[in-house]
Formats: sequence, structure tokens, C-alpha cells
Amino acid sequence: MNRAEAEPVILRAMDLIDDAFDSAPTLPVLTVSELNRMARRALESQLPLLWVEGEVSNFIRAASGHWYFSLKDAGAQVRCVVFRGRNQFAGFTPVNGDHVELRALPSLYEARGEFQLAGESIRRAGAGRLFEAFLKLKAKLEAEGLFDPLNKRALPRFPRCIGIVTSPQAAALHDVLTALARRMPGLPVILYPTPVQGAGAGAQIAAAIRRAGQRAECDVLLVCRGGGSLEDLWAFNDEAVARAIAASPMPVVSGVGHETDFTLADFAADLRAPTPTAAAELASPVRQDLLQQLGQLARQLHDHLTRKQRNDMQRLDYLARRLVHPAEQLRQQQLGLRQLAQRLGHATRNRLTHEQHRMAQLKQRLITPGLRIQHEQHNLNALQARVLRAAQNQRLQHQSNLARLSSSLAHLNPEGVLARGYSIVQKNNGRVVDDAATLNAGDVLVLRFHRGQASATVDSVLPGAPPQPAAK
Repeated sequence: MNRAEAEPVILRAMDLIDDAFDSAPTLPVLTVSELNRMARRALESQLPLLWVEGEVSNFIRAASGHWYFSLKDAGAQVRCVVFRGRNQFAGFTPVNGDHVELRALPSLYEARGEFQLAGESIRRAGAGRLFEAFLKLKAKLEAEGLFDPLNKRALPRFPRCIGIVTSPQAAALHDVLTALARRMPGLPVILYPTPVQGAGAGAQIAAAIRRAGQRAECDVLLVCRGGGSLEDLWAFNDEAVARAIAASPMPVVSGVGHETDFTLADFAADLRAPTPTAAAELASPVRQDLLQQLGQLARQLHDHLTRKQRNDMQRLDYLARRLVHPAEQLRQQQLGLRQLAQRLGHATRNRLTHEQHRMAQLKQRLITPGLRIQHEQHNLNALQARVLRAAQNQRLQHQSNLARLSSSLAHLNPEGVLARGYSIVQKNNGRVVDDAATLNAGDVLVLRFHRGQASATVDSVLPGAPPQPAAK
């Protein structure tokens, strides 16, 4: 095939390519800002908040307070930012070379199109595992009742001696001694030296606590150390330390770290102080306050004694005025005795006269049995006469009532009416006829008279008013 024949074929292929592009859907054209924004949103929606471990490098603390640095390991690195609102809670400022763990959200810095981690919190590497071990041991000891508030003991108000378990080189010892000297100069202090950091420090701290309990030289024990990281304070999270504090025969105040630091020693102690200085203040009274209280009590005692002396003197004067010579008291008692003797004689004579008068009255009322029988017989005769009269009067009254009732019965007897010429008209059925309107002609009637009866037949019925009774 020659060139002239091939060219049309090429042209036709290009036409086909153009036609394919013309028939494909149109894609949007994005700006770089839109692309970076879409990439940031895709990253933040697909990758969750996570922990990343690495070594700090290129650390910069900006004037705004934000931290900018890189996290790297043997094979890679990533840019990181921790804003001021987050890094103020970190508890430490990382430096280049620190091995840390960063809790961050993967994101994209749109202005430069750089992948970065936006940090939420930061801790030294290994702190997470230490904290998990801390929580497990705390839960175990708490389940055993080692931290039970009911087992906590009150601190003595006026300790005679204070023991301190800490390192002689620790700054906390200087703070505690300074606070004790300021509050209570001259208060005896015994130091039980022990390392407070490093390998084996926990066992040595526990041994120092037990040694203080065995020697029993002080009234309260301070277990203290200055602030530091979780690793620095880890000796006070030792199980042996917590058990030694709980078993201490004397109250224990824990002053480990700063106010935000918590260790197992704090939970096992009878009282937790936010700092070593605060532990010294909680365990010791203030000498100046005690002197003021003592002065106030002395003034109150003086006032009380003055008032009591004044009252006693007044009472003494009152009793002195009432004081009487024994001879005068004897004379007054003799006079009283004579008065009582006179009253007794007068009362005895009155009582004798009264009893004699009463005896005379009783003699007058005394009656012999014969006279008593005669008197009762007279009363019996009188009662018999009254009974006879009452019976006779009742019989006469009954007879009168009987006669009156017999007369009334005789007036009401129908036979007496018939005897006066009246008759009773009855029908054959025995019903009495009292109205002529109830009769019909031809009815057969029975007429009853005083003596005998007769039958009659009704011829006619005459209507009319009933006859009027005859005038008397």
C-alpha cells in the first residue's frame, strides 16, 4: 500500500477518535484549592482518629503557640501540627529526639497540598501501656478493699514527731522541711531515706515505709516526691508501696507529684495532698495559730476566774451577814421549842375535849336490844295496818270499775234494743239491711224481734231520706 492510499485511512482513524471524544461525558475542571479540599475531606472521612508513634524532629514552637514538627521512624516521616488549644494540656514540651505517641486525625494542609497529622493529645512513648498497667493494678487493689474510705484514719491534731519517706537529694524534702519550719519550728522530723525513681525504687520505698512503722518513732508519715512524668512517678505505683502504706500502723499522707498527678500511693494513703508542701501543711499545725488560740484561752480563763472570784466574794459577804452566834442560835431554838410545847399542850387539850363530847353523843345514841325489838315491833304493826288499808281501798276501787263497765255493756247489748220494740232486718244470706235502696221488690227478708223472728216479702221500695232521730 502506497502513501497516497494510507493517508485517507489515518484521517478516518483520527475522525473516529474525535468522534469518541465528542461522544464521552464532559468531566468538570477543578482548581487546585478544590482538589486539595476534596482530598482533605476524603482523608478525614475515611481515616479515624488514631495513635501514631515516632521520633520528634524539626520541632518548632510558633509565636501563635502552635507546635509544628515531624514524626519519623526508620522508613518514613509525616508532618504534624498540635494547635495551642490542645498542646496546653500536654504536660510537657517535646524536643527533637523525643519518642512520643500522638493522638491525631490524618488530614491535608490545603494551602500546600501536604499530608499532615492534626494532633489532639501527645504523650511520651510507653505512657499508654504504663497507664493501662496502672488502671489494672488499681482495679485489683480496689477490689481487695485496699482503698476503702472506711479504713482511712484521721491525722493527729498535734503530732509530736513527723516522719518523711523520700530521697535526701529530692527537692521535695527541702519544700517539706521549709513548710514545717515555717509552720511549727522545733517539731522533730525523722527522714527515712530511699530512692524515689529508677529500677527497684518501689521496693526500697515500701521497705522505708515498713521500717518507719516498725520503729514507731513518729505520729504521722509523709511519703513525698516532686513532679515528673508518669515514668518518673512509676515507683509510687508499685503494688508493694500501696500495700506498705495501707499496712502502716501510723497515718500516712501522700504528697507525690503535682495536683494533676495521681498514683496508687495517693489512693492507699489516709490522706492525699496535691504537692509535698501541701502534705507538710496538712500534717502539721501552725505554731502562730496555736499561740493565738492559747492566748485567747488564757484570756478566757482569766476572765472566768475573775468573775468566779467576784461572785465568791459577794456570796461570802452575804453569808457573813447571815452568820449568827451559836448562843443566839441556841436561844432561838429554845424559844422555838417552848412555842412548840405550848402548841402541843393546847392541841392535846382540844383533842381530849372533842373526844369526850363525841363519847357523850355516842352514849346517848346507845339503845338496849329490848328497846330496839319493841321499836321494831311497833313499826311492823304500823306497816300491817297500812297494808290492810291499801288492800281494802284497792278492792273497793275494782268493784266500782266493774259496776261501771257492766252498765256500759248493758247499754251496748243488741238484745236490750230489741226489747224496746226495735227489730233487725236481714236478707236470706244473713246480711243486715241498713239501706232500703239495696232492696228490690220480691226480696224475701227475715225480721228478728226480741222474742222470735218472721219472714216477709218486699212489695215495693219507697225512696226517701232516712228518718231523723226522735227528740228527747
